[in-house]
Amino acid sequence: MTSEQLQALGIDPKWAEPLNAVFEKYDINTPQRQAAFIGQCAHESGNFKTLEENLHYSANSLMRVWPSRFPDSDTAEKYANNPEKIANKVYGGRMGNTEEGDGWKYHGRGLIQLTGKDNYKACAEATGQPLLETPEIVLQPQLAALTAGWFWNKKGLNALADASDFDTMTKRINGGLIGLDDRKAKIAKALTVLG
Repeated sequence: MTSEQLQALGIDPKWAEPLNAVFEKYDINTPQRQAAFIGQCAHESGNFKTLEENLHYSANSLMRVWPSRFPDSDTAEKYANNPEKIANKVYGGRMGNTEEGDGWKYHGRGLIQLTGKDNYKACAEATGQPLLETPEIVLQPQLAALTAGWFWNKKGLNALADASDFDTMTKRINGGLIGLDDRKAKIAKALTVLG
């Protein structure tokens, strides 16, 4: 992956070194695998520009996205436009978030939005990075890419890239098919650029 290829994709060339390191570490070593990784990460991160989950939700959005946690407008209004409070409500008590404030501390960061204390812990153990103590370091390009590579490897996404099974891949990343057409378009463009 060269700086020129990244620029052709509208991605800042500063990502060349972090991406190449991840490609080597996790055997993302064919144009098909690299294009899938880049396309999925580009979708998840707003083309490698947004490395932190946006939790600025209005009351109506909270009720639409998390209806079980915000069943009515009175409940939703108490949390609207308060990212820390929202994170603690929607992520607290699950994904290993057991202590007060864990939902916010371990909210989504990185190219594929590493979320939850359990994921931060598993990734820290696998990569040797102090993610539990300083989760905000996932906002740095090297670690944003590394955590995405770890997740990619953990979910077996190279095999899905090889099979061009982008639907299953998207479900493993996102839990559903949100943004599937955009993901596929970004993967196709990356494949064209990578040749």
